[in-house]
Amino acid sequence: MENSFSLKDKVIVVTGGTGILGYSFIKGIADAGGTVVILGRNESVARERADEINKKGGKALAVVADVLKLEELVAAKEQILSAYGRIDSLVNGAGGNMPEGVLQPEDDIFKMNLDGMKKVLDLNLWGTLLPTQVFGEEIAKTKRGSIVNISSMNSKRAVTKVLGYNMGKAAMDCYNQWFAVELANRYGDKIRMNAIAPGFFLTEQNRNLLTKPEGGYTPRGEAVIRNTPFKRFGHPDELIGALVWLLSDASVFVTGAMITVDGGFSIFSGV
Repeated sequence: MENSFSLKDKVIVVTGGTGILGYSFIKGIADAGGTVVILGRNESVARERADEINKKGGKALAVVADVLKLEELVAAKEQILSAYGRIDSLVNGAGGNMPEGVLQPEDDIFKMNLDGMKKVLDLNLWGTLLPTQVFGEEIAKTKRGSIVNISSMNSKRAVTKVLGYNMGKAAMDCYNQWFAVELANRYGDKIRMNAIAPGFFLTEQNRNLLTKPEGGYTPRGEAVIRNTPFKRFGHPDELIGALVWLLSDASVFVTGAMITVDGGFSIFSGV
């Protein structure tokens, strides 16, 4: 019987493939039979991860590009097409927060670092939109392709300190729905767009906000655990199932959706 969850023969680009969540994304895609393109700014990490997958019998290619630089994305596309001749799907995994996009409780709210907030907003919104413009045109040429964006709990609820990240993910959610409709109007079910909204997973960007160097949680980390019914942070590998489903033919009638993988955070009232 045909496995509709298989990614066999699909060439899938993962931006942010050199990050913590990106590492789980690329492993999951390779394990499902997909050919994974690891796109990021850190060449050594990208090559190391591609070598790891290839040595295990999978197929992977390391490509260096900044998601906010159009010319680098275009060059990356040409490199991928030269290697494989096609692009079937895209995971917009690049994003996250930065120190200059954090407003501490003691900071003056009317003197916040607006440039820092905008920088984070741009990364999460335009860092999703630009790769879609570049790689999406090739995906549309395939018989059936999928684009998966990475949203966040921050897009629907007011999470303190990280305004730029909140705004970037909220804008990306709007884009996810709008673009999904436009794709459907033009291409039918040949190319779909959906999003995954992770709960709280420890990454390099949020580790210092949620955990103490000596061990244990910060007050913010304790608040997250208290409001997560599973009473723990997520593990990056726990995003793989939703990702593979959205990339595979098992979800061919799904578009414009946002799949939460959050341990119940988004539905818990706190009571």
